[in-house]
Amino acid sequence: MPVSEETFSPVALATMPQEPQQTDFQLVRVKSTWYRIKKGEALSDGEDKITLSEAKISDTQSTKEQYSDFKPCFLILARGECISDGGISWTIEAPIYFCYKVVETYNILDPSNTTLLWGHITDPQQLELATSSKRKLRRFIVIDEVVDELYGSKVREYFEENNVQHKILALPTTEETKSMDLVLNILQEVQNFSIDRRTEPIIAIGGGVCLDIVGLAASLYRRRTPYIRVPTTLLSYVDASVGAKNGVNFLQCKNKLGGYTPPVASFLDRSFIQSIPRRHISNGLGEILKMALMKHKGLFDLLKTHGKYLLDTKFQSYSGSADRGDAALQTTRIAIETMLEELAPNLWEDDLDRLVDFGHLISPELEMRVLPSLMHGEAVNIDMAFMTYVAHVRGLITTEEKEQIIQCMRGLELPVWHSGCSWPLIKRALMERLKHSGGPPRMPLPTGLGVAEIFNDTSEETLERAYKLWVRDCKTMLEEEPAAL
Repeated sequence: MPVSEETFSPVALATMPQEPQQTDFQLVRVKSTWYRIKKGEALSDGEDKITLSEAKISDTQSTKEQYSDFKPCFLILARGECISDGGISWTIEAPIYFCYKVVETYNILDPSNTTLLWGHITDPQQLELATSSKRKLRRFIVIDEVVDELYGSKVREYFEENNVQHKILALPTTEETKSMDLVLNILQEVQNFSIDRRTEPIIAIGGGVCLDIVGLAASLYRRRTPYIRVPTTLLSYVDASVGAKNGVNFLQCKNKLGGYTPPVASFLDRSFIQSIPRRHISNGLGEILKMALMKHKGLFDLLKTHGKYLLDTKFQSYSGSADRGDAALQTTRIAIETMLEELAPNLWEDDLDRLVDFGHLISPELEMRVLPSLMHGEAVNIDMAFMTYVAHVRGLITTEEKEQIIQCMRGLELPVWHSGCSWPLIKRALMERLKHSGGPPRMPLPTGLGVAEIFNDTSEETLERAYKLWVRDCKTMLEEEPAAL
């Protein structure tokens, strides 16, 4: 087959072309070796085991003038030859492909339910090989220590009944302990267990903090070890479990260290949610409301109509709830589907214009400042309540829409104001946002119920006016009807 075998040799500056010359190459693997061929060049029919990559390399030979400000230098190439300061630059385009599953299941800890063992495998042939293998299964599991108290015996029974060699590491996974120290603790235990990073995914069972910490640990071990998420709170069920992000807090800043490595699978079992306190249900509803306000009026209507019922029933489905159309199932599915619509095309956040950042402009600063008095979804909701007033002051939503939003928040038992969310904190948080948003503030705001846009032109005067109105209304509500916080 034709394979490019260019020989590089020193090029006299006098003979350099006056305009950059670019050549595009495709990457082709023949048997076990990758080669580059010029784009469009035909492949030989006689070759077998050929793989064509989506990645490509472009060579650009530069003119002398482009390097006129540089001292003479030499680039040593792979073949041991060199190019002088007229040099060649290489541009690499390497698409990164990830496939991960988000799977609804029920009774995942029933030993007859094999989702936790094989549910992450997407290829039928790989599944057949895995299930027919004589090799003993091994799994490393990290579980939140509170979840371990509730379900630890069932987790152990599950793996014992399925004859799986396992190690269960129970840890305190809270915002206060969400650190690199805990990540390193996990990695030491993973190393001791000696997992096979290709066939033995690490399993994380817990809330969002647990999933974040384990995700970061897995992404670091051997540069990327597959892992599985099993969320046990409503917040992690609809939020942390469906995306690619992981991370830990650093220097009192929320999620300052982290990366984008999705799990091979997230397994969603709503039966876990029945064991968490009511406040935690409300906490998760904050993130669901975010998606409702940004892009789905139907979801907003569900929350407005069935919010108390969802809190009372802890998102469980009952045979007698047909008149409600299984509000729990509808709510979680719409929340996840709308979240995936926003995340999947922008998994690595190359585009910083993100509707899912609504409620996350001020809340990271607020949450860490008053830790542990506010949970994540509560801090997000306070942020959203303030931004609802910003949208109203800007004329983006009507008074009636603003009141509907605030009333819905209160119906979901979410705080709409907190004394820690002062005007100086808001200004500081928005300045921090500017530092990391590539220039403009990128402020998502509702423009109605279930519709939104991103704005870059909100003045400080508008923000301050909104703040005063928000404090006047929402602080008064809190004083008249003290929250449970």
